[in-house]
Amino acid sequence: MTDETTARAGREFYTFDGRILEVFGSHPQRFHVRNMDLRVMGPDRKGRRTIVVVAGSPEAPATQHTWHHSAEEWQRAQGLEALLEAVRAGIASARERGI
Repeated sequence: MTDETTARAGREFYTFDGRILEVFGSHPQRFHVRNMDLRVMGPDRKGRRTIVVVAGSPEAPATQHTWHHSAEEWQRAQGLEALLEAVRAGIASARERGI
């Protein structure tokens, strides 16, 4: 069984198992590392951060999903930065292997 990483930030609950990023909230989303790009922007001058997941290949992005977190939400979101780093590593690994 693969280890699962989880984090909660604001109204969203994030989980990553090494291949699939799932974001549970008002509109649950699933993303596979072979078909996504991840960007984390911020903090802005008020400490807010934005997480953007682009579904589709880097050459032909299909849709973009965005989550905004206040400085307070980001501070309380234990494990979110580690989860996002694991997702980035999963994306990079999938690209290196050409899958």
